[in-house]
Amino acid sequence: MIKKLAELKELVEGAETRIIAVAAAEDQDIMDVVKAAGRSGMAQFILVGDGEKIKSLMDQNGIEEDLAKVIHVPGHKAAAEKVVELAKSGDCHAIMKGNLHTSIFLKAMLDKEKGVTKGGLLSQVSVYDKVYGEGLQLLTDCVMSITPTLEEKSDIIRNAVELAHKLGYEKPNVALLSAVEVINPKIPDTLDAAILSKMCDRGQIKGCVVDGPFALDNALSGEAAKHKGIQSPVAGNADIIVAPNLQVGNVLHKAIVYMAKKDVAAAIMGADVPVIATSRTDTVASKLLTMRLALYLART
Repeated sequence: MIKKLAELKELVEGAETRIIAVAAAEDQDIMDVVKAAGRSGMAQFILVGDGEKIKSLMDQNGIEEDLAKVIHVPGHKAAAEKVVELAKSGDCHAIMKGNLHTSIFLKAMLDKEKGVTKGGLLSQVSVYDKVYGEGLQLLTDCVMSITPTLEEKSDIIRNAVELAHKLGYEKPNVALLSAVEVINPKIPDTLDAAILSKMCDRGQIKGCVVDGPFALDNALSGEAAKHKGIQSPVAGNADIIVAPNLQVGNVLHKAIVYMAKKDVAAAIMGADVPVIATSRTDTVASKLLTMRLALYLART
C-alpha cells in the first residue's frame, strides 16, 4: 500500500525507464517537464507536433535527442490522434496533453474505432495525502463530469476504486458528498447517495464500501461524525470522496492545492493507457507528481 505520494518518486525513478508521448509538445512548459524527468531518468519522450518549433525549443533548453524523439505532425487534432495511435501500437507507455485544448485531446482518446477508452466513462481523480489519518485520499470527479447521472456516478466510483486498488487499497471506503448527511427528497444528490450505497450492498458496485450522503466534515473527521451520531465504517474514514457534481469537485480540488497547500497528483481513469492531462497553471513539481502516478500505473 502506498501511504504517501512521496513514495511514488522512489518507486518510479528506480524502475525501468518508460516512454511518454506528448501531443502538441511545442511548449516551454513541456520542455521544463522533459528536462526534469530526464534528469531523474524516469522517462523518455516522443514529442509530437510542429517539429521545427519543438526542435528549436529543445536546442534552447539543452535537451538531447536521446531523451526526446520528435515526430512532426502539423495541427493539434492530428497530433492528438498520433499520440493515441502510438499508445495503441505499444510504442509508448503513457500519453500526455501538451499545448492543445483538452477537448481535442479527449476527442482523439474517445474515438470509437481508434481511441484508447475501455468503452465506459472517463473520469478524473485527484490524489493527495490525507489531512486526517494516514494514507492517500482520492477525490473525484474534479474535471470531466459536469452533472453526472446516477449511472455515471456509479462509473465514477468504479474508476476511483480501480485506482485505489492499484495503489494498494484492497477495499477502500467511498464517501458520497452532499450538503447534508441525511436523505432529503428535495436534494437529489442525497437520493443518489442512498441508491449507490444500496447498490454496493447488493454487489452492483464491488471492491469497496460505499456510504452516504455525507457532509464533508463527516466524511473526513471521526470526531465530526461522532458529534452527529453517524454510525458507519466510512464516516470519518473515507479513502475516496465522490463529489456530487463538477462544481463541488473542482472547487475542492483547487482548495486543496491553493488553500491547504497540498501536493496533488491527478489521474484520468477509464482509458487503456495512463493519461497525463495537467493544467497549464500547475507547477513543474505538480506535473512531475502526476507523471510519476501515470508511470506507476503503467507498471501495474
